Amino acid sequence: MFLGLQLLFLLLISPLIIGIFLYGLKKKSEDKGKAILGFYFIIIVFISILSIISVLSKKKVLEKSDFYGEYTVDRNYFPGKQADWQYNNFRFEIKENNSIYFHVTDGEKINKIYKGNISTLAPYKSARLVIKMDGPNHHILATNPTIYRQAWGFYLVFKSQKFNNMCFRKNVWKPID
Repeated sequence: MFLGLQLLFLLLISPLIIGIFLYGLKKKSEDKGKAILGFYFIIIVFISILSIISVLSKKKVLEKSDFYGEYTVDRNYFPGKQADWQYNNFRFEIKENNSIYFHVTDGEKINKIYKGNISTLAPYKSARLVIKMDGPNHHILATNPTIYRQAWGFYLVFKSQKFNNMCFRKNVWKPID
């Protein structure tokens, strides 16, 4: 069915579109020609704007190297005292040697570090993060994160038994004012 529509477009509609455009060029000094060319100009601008919006809003395709960096709790996702407390008490870092260091902190002071390794699954268009912790594990890292991709980045959501969903973004920890 789709092939039939393509053939219909190629054989009937595209020559008609081209013919009307050439007629508009031929009569460009007359009102009819100006209207036809103006219509074509509007259509081209509209298609260009839609193309630009499509490119700018396309979700980021992640690779393993995109996960390297420091992560903090996203206080904007669930703002309030609980988010501020989580921000000051949990953060982690994924290094280029595929290791993860989860920090239980009290502000700047690191109280405990949980170590592990990361890998990615690539049967999808975008890589998925897999975390394997060494020894005793922290409840936040009991499961692999859900990755939410956006046009300009991504964030990780961990399902914690105690805190429910915890959102982490790639960000350097700074003290809260």
